[in-house]
Amino acid sequence: MATYQGRMLEALGDPTRRTIFESLATGPRSVAEIANGLPVSRPAVSQHLKVLRDAGLVSSTAVGTRRLYAVDPRGLAAIRGYFDQFWSRALAAFAEAVENPSEEET
Repeated sequence: MATYQGRMLEALGDPTRRTIFESLATGPRSVAEIANGLPVSRPAVSQHLKVLRDAGLVSSTAVGTRRLYAVDPRGLAAIRGYFDQFWSRALAAFAEAVENPSEEET
């Protein structure tokens, strides 16, 4: 599972791909719609979408002669789970520190 999440993080490590991914948060969009707001070509957007799709973060659906891209909820859940483990550990460490303060803090 770590490899799967590693691919996701790698995919989102590129600023253009991250912008594309974030633009899909409002709903499905075509390559043309995504490219309109970016300083890159449609073919470049398509390549970035392929990386996001291969990483499991984006899905695509054929609608007539075009494809609509959307955030893949399964991929989003997986990456959220990855980050939640750190949040859970931080909260547990905080609770431990509050419940059992060290002698230096008392």
